[in-house]
Amino acid sequence: MKIAFHGAARTVTGSKHLLTLKNGKKILLDCGMFQGLGDDTAPLNKEFGFEPAEIDCLVLSHAHIDHSGLIPKLVKEGFEGPIYCTPATHDLTRILLFDSAEIQESDARFLNKRLSREGRPSVAPLYREADVQRALSLIREVDYQHPFSIMDGVELLFTDAGHIIGSAAVHLKIQEEGKEVRLSFSGDVGRYKDIILRSPETFPQADFILLESTYGNSLHPAPQPAREALLQHIIETCVERKGKLIIPAFSVGRTQELLYDLNRLQLEGKLPRIPFYVDSPLSMEATEVVKRHPECFNKTVAKLLEIDDDPFSFPGLRYIKSVDESKALNYHKDPCVILSASGMAEAGRVKHHIANNIDDPRNTILIVGYCEPHSLGGRLMRGAQEVTIYGERYSVNANVGVIRSMSAHGDYEDLCQFLACQDPRAVQRLFLVHGEYEVQQDFRDRLIKKGFTDVVIPEQHQEFGLG
Repeated sequence: MKIAFHGAARTVTGSKHLLTLKNGKKILLDCGMFQGLGDDTAPLNKEFGFEPAEIDCLVLSHAHIDHSGLIPKLVKEGFEGPIYCTPATHDLTRILLFDSAEIQESDARFLNKRLSREGRPSVAPLYREADVQRALSLIREVDYQHPFSIMDGVELLFTDAGHIIGSAAVHLKIQEEGKEVRLSFSGDVGRYKDIILRSPETFPQADFILLESTYGNSLHPAPQPAREALLQHIIETCVERKGKLIIPAFSVGRTQELLYDLNRLQLEGKLPRIPFYVDSPLSMEATEVVKRHPECFNKTVAKLLEIDDDPFSFPGLRYIKSVDESKALNYHKDPCVILSASGMAEAGRVKHHIANNIDDPRNTILIVGYCEPHSLGGRLMRGAQEVTIYGERYSVNANVGVIRSMSAHGDYEDLCQFLACQDPRAVQRLFLVHGEYEVQQDFRDRLIKKGFTDVVIPEQHQEFGLG
């Protein structure tokens, strides 16, 4: 048995891990799109490093595009097997992949106008909506804590990972030549005190573990101060400076967390009476999906639902649907808050909002989650004085704020707690994925001190034997 790492290897994006059994069957864990890697992004998304038609089945941990975004391309290039995920992941994946196809086609059209003026060849999107539709037809839903046979000799178990609605850690029990091998893949691990979701669940003892490590050398501040920090940015920008607060936010997870916090501030009588806009049709759809899955909520949110039938809405909130409405916000001169996707500011309407507001010192661009260092959000976080957006250069005169505690990824204490159900002596090898290399090196040292004897940080396309 072998495993090869074709994404999220010494980086935090493009999750793809290929398990090849001794009988030749191939199981792909996630099929994510690379995002925010600058000039390297397109080449990485062009080649899988394996033949899609040879994959027998795909197991999807959760719906985020860096884990699901290349599934339509996989199908387009020959994959025909089943795709296994939780019901909520199915719902989210549907809207995220259609949105991804629309964004790619739109961005390609926008870019091709400039390329045509420059006499350069045009570019094509990775896939179109028809490819998404074919991919969705292959999805098979599997509930949490329900062992399910995905092929002869291979049993799948999903446990709640607490990262976003529907997110799962993946556990495979593989019978080969009279021997049982147990492999667990964390997907993305959430936080144990998330303001909305249940905590990650314990899982059966594994022989091999693939563990995400995004914040493997960091501790998050306590979740509660994030709400107060958000309020402070609103007051300073919109009340005191009369400016706009632009918040790049992932449509799934982060947007709902922000709306929940704003709702709580409203209930506490602290929220200023200014307009709040969610400029993302996808975010509106995603919020509706989240509302349909209260089984994933923690006890605090469940209790709030007894007195507030919609914890993600409040007076003054408006969803922007059309492109014309979105463009009209550029001419809106009064103070307001705009939440718009994507979280790393690499795609979607938020790039236009940043471009149109970055030169005004009254405004603030507020980063509320992890940004890959080369992404637009990452460059703003690092204090860039000038950035390029759609080929045009802009001076950064607006304020750039950061709230580091608003993360759907667990820190190193959360990750260690996730592993606490495991006997380190029984784990033959632990692979660190989905993290920056320097972070992973620090985290590896921490895990070795906790008794894990073989901790490996794979490189892109590197392959290892298992047992």
